[in-house]
Amino acid sequence: MRNYHKKYDVLVVGAGHAGCEAALASARMGCQTAIATINLDTIGKMSCNPAIGGQGKGHLVKELDALGGEMAKAIDQTGIQFRQLNTSKGPAVRSSRAQADKKGYQDYMKETLEKQENLDVKEVLVEELLTENGKCIGVLSHTKTVYLAKTVILTTGTFLKGTIHVGDVSYSAGRAGESSAEKLSDSFSALGFEIGRLKTGTPPRVNAQSVNFEAMQIQPGDESPRPFSFSNDQIEQSQIPCFVTQTNPITHKIISQNLDKSAMYSGRISGIGPRYCPSIEDKVTRFPAKDQHNIFVEPEGRDTNEIYLNGISSSLPENVQTDMVRSIKGLEDAEIMRFGYAIEYDFAPATQLHPTLETKRVTNLYFAGQLNGTTGYEEAAVQGLVAGVNAASKIHGKDPFVLKRSQAYIGVLIDDLVTKDIREPYRMFTSRAEYRLQLREDNADLRLTEIGYQLGLVKDSAYSSFLQKRQVVSQELDRLAETKVIPETNTLNQLKIAGLPEIKTPTTLSDLIKRPEIRYSQIRQFVPPDQPLSKLVEEQVEIQIKYEGYIKRQDLQIEKFKKLENMPIPKDLDFNAINGLKTEAQLKFCKIQPISIGHASRIPGVTPADISTLMIALKSRTGTNQ
Repeated sequence: MRNYHKKYDVLVVGAGHAGCEAALASARMGCQTAIATINLDTIGKMSCNPAIGGQGKGHLVKELDALGGEMAKAIDQTGIQFRQLNTSKGPAVRSSRAQADKKGYQDYMKETLEKQENLDVKEVLVEELLTENGKCIGVLSHTKTVYLAKTVILTTGTFLKGTIHVGDVSYSAGRAGESSAEKLSDSFSALGFEIGRLKTGTPPRVNAQSVNFEAMQIQPGDESPRPFSFSNDQIEQSQIPCFVTQTNPITHKIISQNLDKSAMYSGRISGIGPRYCPSIEDKVTRFPAKDQHNIFVEPEGRDTNEIYLNGISSSLPENVQTDMVRSIKGLEDAEIMRFGYAIEYDFAPATQLHPTLETKRVTNLYFAGQLNGTTGYEEAAVQGLVAGVNAASKIHGKDPFVLKRSQAYIGVLIDDLVTKDIREPYRMFTSRAEYRLQLREDNADLRLTEIGYQLGLVKDSAYSSFLQKRQVVSQELDRLAETKVIPETNTLNQLKIAGLPEIKTPTTLSDLIKRPEIRYSQIRQFVPPDQPLSKLVEEQVEIQIKYEGYIKRQDLQIEKFKKLENMPIPKDLDFNAINGLKTEAQLKFCKIQPISIGHASRIPGVTPADISTLMIALKSRTGTNQ
């Protein structure tokens, strides 16, 4: 063995979406950082669907951007179709989604990493973690080179003992065409970490020249596409349409007759798959009464004929996949370029982590991404940023970075991971957040940009723009609250011309906007501000006014939540010594090591009586110390 000539502050293993954000965050915070990946040409690769965002996921990307992450900027530059989802519903559940140019996204991320100051990009296969006195001190490569680092972040994706399954054929791979990391998870086991197996899958890709798009329903992008990044005003590139088709009874018959040949149903896969992204075999089996399922036909880029068939993830044999695909309207002559497959991989249950994503068993070691049991690029990316920030903060002697559930979807995600014993791939949804009216996409910058700037991740120029936006929103809210219209003849005529309802008493503009049938745009025409406002500012003003009552009620709930979150549990508290605490609660508290009363109360199986007993013990301890 020989030592590499540099010693790093932060070493990131893996250059997927978690690894990219982790490395960029720590480097931007001034740490000497290295990122190690098996193949430099697959940095930021979209292994499955080439898209960013979606329900709940779009919120994560917006929050990541507000904190100074890169994913939003990357998709804004490389997206080929942008859509706002749930536009007919309330602002809390509206989500952004964009189809990406798969290769363009990779190239953007690779170039961003290569140009980043304080960051070295390395093509290295890591095979072993190196520890000393319970601390991680670096890694060992397959060429027996030691890379020493003060902190190590693992973002291994599906590569730990990855096994691909197609029909009755199985082989080792991290994803199609790429080797797996066979030895690294053995290093975990040797250190005492619990390791499990999860499964995910991907659908066939077909050649666009063999697809009859005219037989499908076209799905265009939004006429005025909305950027993901708060630093961008507009999307300038042209958009490419997607299409929709459906499976049918013939498709389902082909699948049902060949279930015994599917890797999922032949008993060869032990890992648990994502509940919210099931294979087509699962769909047909679970919903036998349903005679069709939607398939979203999505281009993989501007300069490729490869088409992604979103909705028919499969591990059936190749000949059966061909029959299945060709039974679908518009795909009768489709030529499959890449066949679908299932992939199993090792993961480490995230209850073994602190909320900082540092492991409890080994200090200076952080886990992020699919290694923690999540699924999706967005979930991985935000974990990467949190791990990168905390590794850098530890190097600089700063306080840990932990977002609360009341602050961000990122806080919800990580709290769920480290608190609940999750044994299936975790996907973010808006329904997972108790305070989703506060945690909207549109106000992610107002919630988190200040934090990102204090961390050193948000540039001065972006911060100045944010301060200006925040001031303009505040000033307009004040103007609308202070400006009254009087029910005199001239005013009533103007209201009528503007299409606004009649008023009988002096009324503020804010009160007018609170009426469900009135939009800010109508008020703007009637009593305009001194200077024109941007569309995003107008939207923010209208939402804050219309939902003021609901937001205030949620504020009260958040204050109650904060009281519990602000009641810390000392690290040296011996849960086994607390009289009256049930054995089950003792075991769970010892395993999870909750950091506050609020955290402890969310552990599954812990009762209100357990929390009362714990609080009494804490008060008694405080009284003794005083």
